[in-house]
Amino acid sequence: MATLQFCSECNNILAPKADPVRRIMVQHCQSCQNEEPAKNITVFRHDLLTDTREQAGVTTFLGDDPTLPHAEITCPECGRDDAVFFQDQSKRKETRMILFYVCTDRTCGKVFFDPNFKTSGNLEV
Repeated sequence: MATLQFCSECNNILAPKADPVRRIMVQHCQSCQNEEPAKNITVFRHDLLTDTREQAGVTTFLGDDPTLPHAEITCPECGRDDAVFFQDQSKRKETRMILFYVCTDRTCGKVFFDPNFKTSGNLEV
């Protein structure tokens, strides 16, 4: 279990930092720039991204939303030439801007991508 370490110079909290020159882990003070060798050199990594597929989320009655822009794009399900669109809301740097289209026909409501959009194989709607 990691414990808080304090600077011997100014008594502020030390933060872990890698020293690439000496190839060791040090505790670094961000106030006085003092560095001390780390007592505990265990590094933990917790990866929260387990599923990288993009999902449209809740799209109930999005065709009725007056704030969403409309596009003249043909729905692959019903053939209607009107859809609203919105941008993917994930904030990951690996994700490009992805637009989701929703058919404005209340009986259809199909969520789809632009047919000219080339997927990398791991995007699902």
